[in-house]
Amino acid sequence: MFGRFMPTEGKFFEIFNAHAKCIVEASHELHTLVNNLDNAEVHKQNIHAGEKRADKLTHETIDLLHKTFITPLDRDQIHALISTMDDVLDVMDDVSMAVSLYDVRTLPPAATDLARICVGCCVEVEKAVARLNDMKDATQILASCNEIDKLESEADRVMRAAVSKLFREEDDVKTLIKHKAIYELLETVTDKCEDVANIIEGIVLENA
Repeated sequence: MFGRFMPTEGKFFEIFNAHAKCIVEASHELHTLVNNLDNAEVHKQNIHAGEKRADKLTHETIDLLHKTFITPLDRDQIHALISTMDDVLDVMDDVSMAVSLYDVRTLPPAATDLARICVGCCVEVEKAVARLNDMKDATQILASCNEIDKLESEADRVMRAAVSKLFREEDDVKTLIKHKAIYELLETVTDKCEDVANIIEGIVLENA
């Protein structure tokens, strides 16, 4: 009886798209930070601001779930998707915080490579999310998910090679620890993007 007084769908897809935009913007800030450590603090603040905007969108989504009688996707899928998208931003925020807390003054080229891959993953997340409201685009959605999987595998290879090189060539223990931590966090960003892709694939398979 009370269902007719509640929203029938809510603006879930609009929120997903706004959140994905925050992810892409933060990834560009992260890439710039890694390449311009002299201005790391500025980029850290920009990433953190994006993470806070995304947090609000996540809370808005959860609130809509409670208020919406009929949702466009399964409730658990909506919750999992927005929460995992939020994880992507949380890890990017962690990277920028680590650079600041560890007082990282230089980073090897591998960090730039990883940051570039992070951008690529985030852009594909945005593409996939943008098409979720029309399952006619299922093939393109899955293509983006597949690209994320490839990029994550590339990031894994880059990180393993970079860590191996660190242990072979870096004599300063503090520097080794700092750089290894940054590598691992950057690779984790791609892991989280792959988690988002896996959720999206499940949504497509169930709804297409």
